Amino acid sequence: MMDIEEIQEYLIHRYPFLLVDRVVEFEENERLVALKNVTYNEPFFQGHFPGQSIMPGVLIIEALAQATGLLAMKSEPDKTGKGRTYYLVGVDKARFRRPVTPGDQLTLEAVKLKERRNIWSFSCTAKVNGQVAVTAEIKCASAGESA
Repeated sequence: MMDIEEIQEYLIHRYPFLLVDRVVEFEENERLVALKNVTYNEPFFQGHFPGQSIMPGVLIIEALAQATGLLAMKSEPDKTGKGRTYYLVGVDKARFRRPVTPGDQLTLEAVKLKERRNIWSFSCTAKVNGQVAVTAEIKCASAGESA
């Protein structure tokens, strides 16, 4: 549905902080499913943790937040698109259920719960091989002028 070039048209993040590689499902204003390929050469694995590489939970939350941004921006570009900045403003009910390690492929799912006054709420899940790794409710807000 979206390759890395199209993702970069929506998200301002770039390597090493762009944490979405591909979008595989998109239902406008409803849900988005994206992929993140976790590789050993990611810069955070050097120190997290030597001898037992685990993707930091905060980066999994960030990957989920980027997926919410893609869902919001692709669904409503006039409210969240070019010329506007999309901020992470809240994380609730975050649960970390299994480690994510090099070689894993994260499946990131964002489901829109509601939108009110430029604040979007989502139910998010990150899975590896169908097993839940992280769940969270994420809130984001858009700010700035529309292009």
